[in-house]
Amino acid sequence: MTTKQKAVFLDRDGVINHDHAYVHKIEDFEFIDGVFDACRDFIAKGYILIVVTNQSGIGRGYYDEAQFNRLTEWMKAQFIEQQCPITEVYFCPHHPKKALPEYLQDCDCRKPNPGMLQQGIDAFDIDVSQSVMIGDKVSDIQAARAAGVKTAILVNSGQAFSEQDAAEADQVCVSIKETVAFVS
Repeated sequence: MTTKQKAVFLDRDGVINHDHAYVHKIEDFEFIDGVFDACRDFIAKGYILIVVTNQSGIGRGYYDEAQFNRLTEWMKAQFIEQQCPITEVYFCPHHPKKALPEYLQDCDCRKPNPGMLQQGIDAFDIDVSQSVMIGDKVSDIQAARAAGVKTAILVNSGQAFSEQDAAEADQVCVSIKETVAFVS
């Protein structure tokens, strides 16, 4: 019998990097302080890292999937260099109202829907009862809940959120660095 894995699901913009709105160029990608230390700690605790990121900038035509993929490969290389490899990155290019025709849809992958998390859960045999979602928006928390992920942490290093949004999370932290204390 194989043991299921546990994962830390990470939103990208506002959690891994500063959210400068539709970041798609390496020169605009600025890591949040402590992200690599936190991710090394997660791996040391037996977690794999899976990034789940809404990327409506693709759907809106601000950048294309090739540009996103180049940035993603560069980002993953930085994590490998820092000895905290990312297992997988899932992204949703869709938007239900503001997108080019080929991306204009209400899909199951755009958070707050759980599709991206579910892809990772299925692909890597993830035990949701031992897993964590770290995001900067209530939609991240809602996606975690819909996917059955046990712990959902909201960080305020990205988007502003209300007290009501914060109440949906299991924990609210200043940044990813602070979340390590709540991930066992």
